[in-house]
Parts: sequence; structure tokens; C-alpha cells
Amino acid sequence: MKTKIKGSKPRKKRSFLYKYGSTMFFLLPWLALFCFFVVIPILVAVFFSFTDFDMVRSPQFVGIRNYVSLFLDDETFIKSLSNTFFYALVTGPAGYLISFAVAWLINEIGSKFWRSVLTLVFYSPALAGNVYMMWNYIFSGDSYGLLNSWLTELGILSKPIQWLTDPAYNSMAVVIVILWMSMGVGFLSFVAGFKQLNKDLFEAGAIDGVRNRWQELWYITLPQMVPQLKIGAVLSISGAFAVGGVNAALTGNPSTDYSTHTVLLHMTDYGYSRYEMGYASAIAVVLFVLMLVFWKLIHGVLNRFSTD
Repeated sequence: MKTKIKGSKPRKKRSFLYKYGSTMFFLLPWLALFCFFVVIPILVAVFFSFTDFDMVRSPQFVGIRNYVSLFLDDETFIKSLSNTFFYALVTGPAGYLISFAVAWLINEIGSKFWRSVLTLVFYSPALAGNVYMMWNYIFSGDSYGLLNSWLTELGILSKPIQWLTDPAYNSMAVVIVILWMSMGVGFLSFVAGFKQLNKDLFEAGAIDGVRNRWQELWYITLPQMVPQLKIGAVLSISGAFAVGGVNAALTGNPSTDYSTHTVLLHMTDYGYSRYEMGYASAIAVVLFVLMLVFWKLIHGVLNRFSTD
């Protein structure tokens, strides 16, 4: 039998606010900003995607008509969706792997000074404001364009190629520039991740049979860098699917035969040029869902490396 201790009182269950009140207090400003700038705009876009709204008249509910028009009637959207998938599947993984590989190679350099210099050099394209002027000069379609001039002098070309207006070449030019600018915040997260690696694990790995750098990378480095890998994946996915600024700056908006037209450019066309906000919101929702699906897939792959 259980005996009650004289004078003892039953322990009260601590309330949620008692246990986490201070934590919630400090998180409240961030949560408020997150809801105001992220959650609410997403919900508003979802609402408007089911309406006919031109920013003059009140929104008129039309159900799924905007989504039906997108996939069944809008050939330009299908073209932009195809282009977006192409850029996402080419520049997303390639930019992600290049950023990780460059960060890894920089980490292998012994000098702290040269590591800092090389990090700045590779990150500088993401900081440059008017980089497109340089690439417009390189890919200029006349004989004075840098690439045309070099290829003509080498005897490879007999006449200039319209690199930015010819649908056979302009996508290639866009991919090159996107990859050149891919060393952004994700690259910095990889650099920071390499700096916080536990060195003792490498010594333990050598004792347990890890024989070369590739095994160190797979069994020791990657499991420790899962948080940074996830951050880089989120930024890579969002950047790959939200591509459009480079395309518009290099090939124009719209491009020749919509050859470099993307979902983002299609959305801005309807939202800012035609003021069809309901239709533009439907495009935004489709783009958001695509990002979520691909992030979920990559999140599952990266979790396999996690040691938690």
C-alpha cells in the first residue's frame, strides 16, 4: 500500500505558459513579423487565386477557374513551366554542388588569410549590383561582343551569333550566368559549417578505419553539416524555381518565342503589367507548391545523413 507522507501536497501539473512563457515572450516579435510578412501574404494569395480581381473592382469568386485556365488554356504558362523545370533541374543541383565543392576546397587551404580572400572572391558575384552589363558585353550579338570576337579570331565563327536573342543559344547563356551567381548565402552557410566541424571525430574515424578524404566526407563531414545542407537546399530550391531576374535582364521580357520565359516572369506579367491579380495569385500558388514538394523530397534525402 502507498502511504502518504504527512504534510506533503500533491504536485501540480505545470501549465504550458509556466514552462514556456519566457521562451514564447522572446519569440513573439519574430513570430509576429513572420506571420505578417510570410503567413498572411501566403493566405491572401491563396484567397485571391480563387477570384477575379483587377485591383479596381471588388474580388469576384470564380472557384478553380484560374487554375483550369492555367493548365488547359494558357500555352505560355505551360512553356514557362517547362522552362522553369529546366532551369531548376540544371542550375539548382549544379549550383548547390558547386557551392559545396568550392567551400570544401577553401576549407582545405591552410592559410586563414587566403581562405578569407577566396571566400570573398567567390561570394562577390552575389554582391555585385550591375553584373548584367558585363555579361551583355560578353554575349553581345554583334562582332564587337567579346565572345563573338574571340571565336571569330580563332576561325570558329564566320558571322556573329545572337547569343541573347536566338532561342538556340539564349538559355545556355542564362544558365551560365545563374551558375556564376550561385555562390550566395548557401555558399556562406557551407563555409561556416566546415569551420564548426568536430576535429575529434576525424581522429576517431581514422582509428575506426576511415582511410581517405572521400570516406571522411561521406561518414564524418556530411552528418555534421546536415543543418547547413538543409539551409543551402532551401535557398537553392527557392532560387532555382524563382529564376527570372537574370532572364529578363539578359534576354528581355518577353524573350524571343518565350524561350527563356519562366513562371516568375509569367506571374509578374499578369500581376504588374495586366493587373490581373487573381490569375497572378494562382500562378504564385502553383510556384509555391512546387517549391514545397521539391523541398520535401530533398529534406527526406538529407535526413539520411543526420546523426540525430
